[in-house]
Amino acid sequence: MKARTLPPAPAPVLQPTREAILDAAERLFSARGVDGVAVRDLARELGLTASSLYNHFPGKQALYEAVLERGLRPIVELVAASWQAELERESIARTVDQLVAHLAEHPNLARLIQRALLEETGNVQALLGRWLGPLYREGVGVVGQAATSAGWLPEEVPHLALGLFGMVFAYFVNGAALQRSGTWGGDAFAPPALATQRRFLEKAIYRLLGPRPDAGRRA
Repeated sequence: MKARTLPPAPAPVLQPTREAILDAAERLFSARGVDGVAVRDLARELGLTASSLYNHFPGKQALYEAVLERGLRPIVELVAASWQAELERESIARTVDQLVAHLAEHPNLARLIQRALLEETGNVQALLGRWLGPLYREGVGVVGQAATSAGWLPEEVPHLALGLFGMVFAYFVNGAALQRSGTWGGDAFAPPALATQRRFLEKAIYRLLGPRPDAGRRA
């Protein structure tokens, strides 16, 4: 009697990793805001059921917080580490390299933060404040260290820190939009464009915060 040939076993369905879930959530939250994204939307994007997504995160708020933490914690730690380094061209270049690499790895993060800053939902503001508060305080501290020798007055330091924040994040907020409109030539996130952005930030930050021989006299 001829043995029956069994059909091949179906390939196992690969479940998305935590990072894949956070990537999709970051993209959707940046495009629609927290209120514009339902758990079922995210589950559909990942090929999951809503109930299976809850196995990874207990709810949308927890997922949003995890997206913010993944995106902002490395930046807060990077800026905090800048306190320990002398403000030299080489240390600025190292910080900028890591910062641009992180934002390029998470290209929707800057737009998500911009959208979150405009949100009026109390929970969103509380979560954002948990991470942007330390980031702003660390940034003001770093800028304050260099302010006098760079020729800035004490009352100008918060304005300078805010300007640097905008300068760093604006490229990742607006680059893709300018590219779609045809205003920006080429791919804003291609390696050559990102390398140019690194050089620009390094030069701009050093010129804003680097020592000026006549700074004390002008101040």
